[in-house]
Amino acid sequence: MRADLLAEPIDGLDEALAAVDALDRALAAGLLRPQPAQAADLTEVADAVAGTPLAERVAEAAGKAAAGAASEDHFVALAAARVALLGSVHDAITTRVDEAVGRPRGESTATPAGGPQAANPLAAARSWLSDLARAGWRGIDHDVVSGAAQIVTAMLPDPALRRLATLLDGFAAELAASCPGAALERVPSRRWGDLWSRAMLLTLPGAAGAPATGTATGRLLPLGVDLHEHATAAQAQVHAVFEPADGTPSRLVRAAVSVPKPDTVIGAGVWQLLRPHLSLLAALAEGRSMELTDMPVTAEGDLLWSDEHARPGEPADPFATARVALPAATAPAAAPLDRHPARIAVPVFLEGYAVRKDDDGVTFTVTGRPLAVDTGRVPDASPLTPEVVAASTACIGLLRWDAGTFGVQPLAVETTVRKKAVAMHAGAWAAGTADKAGAKAEKAATEAVAVLRERAGRLLRK
Repeated sequence: MRADLLAEPIDGLDEALAAVDALDRALAAGLLRPQPAQAADLTEVADAVAGTPLAERVAEAAGKAAAGAASEDHFVALAAARVALLGSVHDAITTRVDEAVGRPRGESTATPAGGPQAANPLAAARSWLSDLARAGWRGIDHDVVSGAAQIVTAMLPDPALRRLATLLDGFAAELAASCPGAALERVPSRRWGDLWSRAMLLTLPGAAGAPATGTATGRLLPLGVDLHEHATAAQAQVHAVFEPADGTPSRLVRAAVSVPKPDTVIGAGVWQLLRPHLSLLAALAEGRSMELTDMPVTAEGDLLWSDEHARPGEPADPFATARVALPAATAPAAAPLDRHPARIAVPVFLEGYAVRKDDDGVTFTVTGRPLAVDTGRVPDASPLTPEVVAASTACIGLLRWDAGTFGVQPLAVETTVRKKAVAMHAGAWAAGTADKAGAKAEKAATEAVAVLRERAGRLLRK
């Protein structure tokens, strides 16, 4: 990988992010009675999209919002401008990453509009989001935030609206936990701006339509797993190289599973909740490939996993896959609403680097350039520790971009233990573990789940 390209500035990036920050400042203060500073920020947003198809609508929306007379349609236009600006940032960064790793990328395909959706819940959601924009993050209170509850309740029975319902529910919970906004020491403007603008666009009919899908038949070679864990939910996302049986070029794909979890299940116990829903986790832990037959897959490279379409294959070392198959695999293009720099996670293989470990963390020096290592993303439910990463000689990771710099999240490393080369994986315990700490967490998880099931059974019997 040419790390020198990652250190070079990207034209227009700072300007696009500055325009996003300008809209975020305006949203933080609220657009019910805008001040001159907010009007200037809105003008900056309009100027940033001048010359694009959004120019006229955003200019009108900025003018109306600056006068305190913005309608729902105007807020939709501002949300679209913000999403488009971050989409341009995403595209610029991924283009630079493709140059650095020397890997081809597939062409973008537009997501088709979904079927008919209930207009009333969408209009209600749009109205609530507009009220948030008028109040501003500094002006939120429980009366404003609580307006989402009935909307979410109305949406949840409709599968086509659950994506938006889940987003609104989580967004409202974050806002409620931060009320009153006037008392906040720091407003997470970028995050709340992301959630607001994404939700606003999802209220448009067809925006949340199901992605176009095809089928995949061939060999799946796992690279590693990215585990996300929260108090009440967990997700495992496996990154892999797919080799089609028809001989067409290999490509990068992902397979994910999400589950609710009790907050008492932590560490290696999380795998116990995930593994029954994704047999690929066992294959990854055992170092095996998977043979797929007509597995549903989206144009963005997401496998809609079903065990009916998969069976265990031959042994497949992830590091052999990374060295041989990864360089030629085509990367998928992102869906329009997924074009955001925070979603960039590009599988890479690194070796021959120097390592520095200090109080600031672990840094790899790749082709003479420093590359930060995000060991904070390494799950506790694995033998992969910061110390193991610091002693590594090769690494499979996800290249990410955050706050203007690139970094790598380790998924697996090769290191030396007692003069022998060994591989350590973030998903090594996905199929179970003999490690004392891991086995203890598994046992605790079993007991916690059993107690919860027994209590749930009692409640149902009553």
